[in-house]
Amino acid sequence: MTPWRIEVLNQTVIDELDSLPRDMRAKLDHIVHLIEELGLHRVREPYVRHLQDKLWEMRVKGRDGIARAIYMTVKDRRIVILHAFRKKTQKTPKAVIRMALSRMKELDP
Repeated sequence: MTPWRIEVLNQTVIDELDSLPRDMRAKLDHIVHLIEELGLHRVREPYVRHLQDKLWEMRVKGRDGIARAIYMTVKDRRIVILHAFRKKTQKTPKAVIRMALSRMKELDP
């Protein structure tokens, strides 16, 4: 069976991930490792949660709050991280979802 691969859309998203506090980044790396090792179908809440349409989020808590990495699955067991941010409100802001949906259009169908 083909293993899951996690990719980052572009340098902007890499920079977003790099701007997260170290503990949050380590927890995101842990979720990525779980998906690669166990398969996406075995990784559920509290690690990942569906947002809307094709968008899902990796969820982390750290000393300085909470962060999310929004991703989508693509054919051939590929996951692409579209946006990463520190969350300041209970609900994911609509502007963040709009940005992820916009970035999703950069991917090949």
